Amino acid sequence: MNLADPSDIFYEYLRRIGHVVDLAAEPGRPIRALHLGAGALTLARYIQATRPGSEQYAVELERELLDFVLQKLPMPEGTVLTTQIGDARESLVGLPDQVMFDVVILDIFSGPEAPEHIACREFYEEAAARLQPEGILIINVGDEPALTLVRSQVAALRQAMTDVAAFAEAGMFAGRYPGNIVLVGTGKQWPSEWTTQLLARGPHPAKVLTGVELDSISA
Repeated sequence: MNLADPSDIFYEYLRRIGHVVDLAAEPGRPIRALHLGAGALTLARYIQATRPGSEQYAVELERELLDFVLQKLPMPEGTVLTTQIGDARESLVGLPDQVMFDVVILDIFSGPEAPEHIACREFYEEAAARLQPEGILIINVGDEPALTLVRSQVAALRQAMTDVAAFAEAGMFAGRYPGNIVLVGTGKQWPSEWTTQLLARGPHPAKVLTGVELDSISA
């Protein structure tokens, strides 16, 4: 993490998520974002740096982690961030009914084992219900070479959202090594220009699968 320049993200999969967030609205326009799995709040810092004035919410299961991050790495001045300790699905349901989001980011899957109550169609439907009409649901899936979790989550997301895309380092889709694939769900048809923009922004080599291309990694 580059605290001097929060728009400069070190981890490749987080950079890819940041590039997807860039598609959520015109450059620089404030958005409302929900982070399910706060981590080091890298993406919250990125959104504040690139879209000052954004309203953000972050949910983290581990209180010690969130307290440590906020103590050692304070958020930039002016950041509007509400934090909550708890389970991602329970916290999502507990949000005020009137609160809707431009972006919902789920970053809690770190391997083939994932919480069943979150890695499912019902959860994605609940998350999708919190999105604005043009909103984006972004899911980071860390997985093993067989891509078992990725396949199941593509299938679940396809049932919950109008369209789905997968964005990753090109070799990840061959299933030769473990890594991260970023899944994106939209309430509208995936714009082809989004694919062009993501491929141009990298990190390289990059690949985006949409439509029938996704069948190769769908359960």
